[in-house]
Amino acid sequence: MKRITIRDVSVKAGVSTAAVSYVLNGREGKVSPETVLKVRRAAEELNYIPDFSARSLVNNKSKLIGVVIPQTEDRKQLLLQNPFYSELICGIEARLRQSGYHMILSGVEKGEGYLDTSMQRNLDGAIITGIYQESFYEDLKKVRMPIVLIDSYIYDSHFHVVGIDDELGGYMATKHFIDNGHTNIALVTGLIRKDGVVEKRFLGYKRALKEAGLFYHPDYVFEHSVTYEYGQEAAHLIAAKHPEITAVFATSDLMAMGVMRGLRDAGKQVPEHVSVIGFDDISVARMSTPPLTTIMQDTIARGITAADRLLTAIGNTDGELPAEPTIMPLTLVDRDTVRKLT
Repeated sequence: MKRITIRDVSVKAGVSTAAVSYVLNGREGKVSPETVLKVRRAAEELNYIPDFSARSLVNNKSKLIGVVIPQTEDRKQLLLQNPFYSELICGIEARLRQSGYHMILSGVEKGEGYLDTSMQRNLDGAIITGIYQESFYEDLKKVRMPIVLIDSYIYDSHFHVVGIDDELGGYMATKHFIDNGHTNIALVTGLIRKDGVVEKRFLGYKRALKEAGLFYHPDYVFEHSVTYEYGQEAAHLIAAKHPEITAVFATSDLMAMGVMRGLRDAGKQVPEHVSVIGFDDISVARMSTPPLTTIMQDTIARGITAADRLLTAIGNTDGELPAEPTIMPLTLVDRDTVRKLT
């Protein structure tokens, strides 16, 4: 089947190919409203599909954005496993689509770089989520395109950053327990790595304990991969070995819901026996039984903001350096999983 070209559209509309190009590339101000109408009607009747590959050769713009999410050690698909990533990607994709860009989603295995992928695809920019080895970021600096980092504490003039105050979030959750009379508070968390979001939430947990004059128990920290299953496992350990614990702060909602299930399996009720707070406020948090108290970050808005930062950087042709990090707000959403102790 013959591919419809702008030449076919110009013949159908009775206008020049230059006029068709102006209209289809969003430069309608260069032609009359009547011409715009003719071109759009002809393109629709011919079912014209733009050739993005050819367009990218002409203006050196592919209209493609790379989005990277981290791979877990056991190669589980985080996009399917953790709703946080699904909601983040929804925000990014919606904003890019509104601006005529397309998204290529990929994961990066441990030790891999992103340089080859970006060059092969001729990407206009990239959004990178998560924490990687230093060599990965050094590789990224060689790529001549704007890059936005999410969930990263690497502040470098090469990168734009959209983040939250993770330390504050950990502090808010722990302090809420303390304000409700809890003193034996456990932390169920992902692997604590230097300068990662999990480490920051852990530091916020410790700060709240210290501020309240409470002793920090290393045995109350349960650290592993960020999964529902590990939440269950940690809850079993808490119920079996630490009956004195009355509250659990989980550094993700996914783990928090695993904790709640594990406590129920062990004969403990939430919040009657053990209170639980999560982090993220993913969509299913309000649907859990009971509805989960959590630290809310507007994940979809965060994705939109990251896409906005990237699109602005792509449109910036004067070589201006990235602005200060954009820090999104956090809110404690108090639902039904925290009991006030008398």
